[in-house]
Amino acid sequence: MEAKAYLRYARVSPRKFKIVLDMIRNQPTDMAMAILRNTPKAVCEPLEKLLKSAVANAENNFGMDKNNLIVSECFVCPGPTLKRISPRAQGRAFRILKRTSHVTIAVKEKE
Repeated sequence: MEAKAYLRYARVSPRKFKIVLDMIRNQPTDMAMAILRNTPKAVCEPLEKLLKSAVANAENNFGMDKNNLIVSECFVCPGPTLKRISPRAQGRAFRILKRTSHVTIAVKEKE
């Protein structure tokens, strides 16, 4: 049984999330929390909140022991892209893509 937590429409590129998610995958939750606290990336703050939410879901909804939890699954999917325009020379316009992300973290108990 897994407990999941979702972060939708985060205004950060999926590439940036993927770097940190690869570090915490298959780690115990306390170790994953320590990694997120000590990694100097901007995405660590929303991921830390998301991991806390997944642990709270496991504890309150499924009665799991929070000391035995591991990050079983974590992935990011691209959300909608906001398209903006930047003025350039000679009346041209270049497109700026502001990407968003949907992040999922699942935790389960160790066997």
